[in-house]
Amino acid sequence: MNDSSWGAPPRGGYAGAWDPSEQGPVPAGPAYDAHQAEQTRPMPIVPETGRDAEGRDDDRDRGAAPPSGPPFRDEKPQEPMHVPQPPPAQKKRAGRDLRAAIGVGGGLGAVVIASLFIWKAAFVGVIVVAVVVGLWELTSRLDERKGIKAPLVPLAVGGAAMVVAGYVRGAEGAWVAMALTALAVLVWRMTEPPAGYLKDVTAGVFAAFYVPFLATFVALMLTADDGAQRVLTFLLLTVVSDTGAYAVGWRFGTHKLAPRISPGKTREGLLGAVVFAMGAGALLMQFVVHDGTWWQGLVLGFAVAVSATLGDLGESMIKRDLGIKDMGTLLPGHGGIMDRLDSLLPTAPVVWLLFVLFVGMG
Repeated sequence: MNDSSWGAPPRGGYAGAWDPSEQGPVPAGPAYDAHQAEQTRPMPIVPETGRDAEGRDDDRDRGAAPPSGPPFRDEKPQEPMHVPQPPPAQKKRAGRDLRAAIGVGGGLGAVVIASLFIWKAAFVGVIVVAVVVGLWELTSRLDERKGIKAPLVPLAVGGAAMVVAGYVRGAEGAWVAMALTALAVLVWRMTEPPAGYLKDVTAGVFAAFYVPFLATFVALMLTADDGAQRVLTFLLLTVVSDTGAYAVGWRFGTHKLAPRISPGKTREGLLGAVVFAMGAGALLMQFVVHDGTWWQGLVLGFAVAVSATLGDLGESMIKRDLGIKDMGTLLPGHGGIMDRLDSLLPTAPVVWLLFVLFVGMG
């Protein structure tokens, strides 16, 4: 802008445009030149804050809408209030890969059924393999997490002998094999330094009882004339119990059963396990087991649901003490062999005893 639009101030202040004819002759000289240069300097751009270049309010903008920016540079614009939104509802999800779990479970079931009904000795071999792998998982986790070195070699050999002796010689053979296995653990550990001897042999004897000795009761069931049907009933009832607990607990579970041991288990899940197992037990005892009746199946199903749940909680205690989630990674979707045997092992002697009471040794 030049001075014609900005306006030069008269003597009394801003009263209009300056007319040279009213002021007389135009002076000349340095003073005039300086004054004229001052009056013709470029007009500063008025900022959007409503103030002129010298910081005074611009009267021309009064009454207009307030500027969108902050009135002062050191003031921050007020941010819009953030109203927290509730998190979206999430569907319950299973903690494992169900596709892998179903596929692996189906494969294991096919192997078990084929060996069970084609050749009983082959099923004894399946038990031996499961026992040896389970012992390897258990002793490996004890060594990794607690520094407990339970000797695997005498446990594996003694465990296999225990299962075979139970199938061939009955309960007496299983007890003798158990005693010899415990003795072998004590002797084998003597080849190592004495530090930690007591905890190592204690863990070894515990492992011998927990895995192979309890599994021997499955071999004892198999020795009956209808042994395949008894073992199948035992396996199906345990699976049905676990499935009922999972299905009902996942859908309706709200009351924790043992939160310090296994936070995922609920009382509703236990009720589902009992109902499912009792229903399946009545059908299996009536139509599968020789000389069985439906009411015996109700008792058998209830006992299986309770023992399977206790077995699951027992291994959860072991895993919590070790600070692990699974005993192994051999079975996708399931964990390790011991993660599948946790319900079966303590249930085997309960089912064997009830079969003996209800229908005899066979």
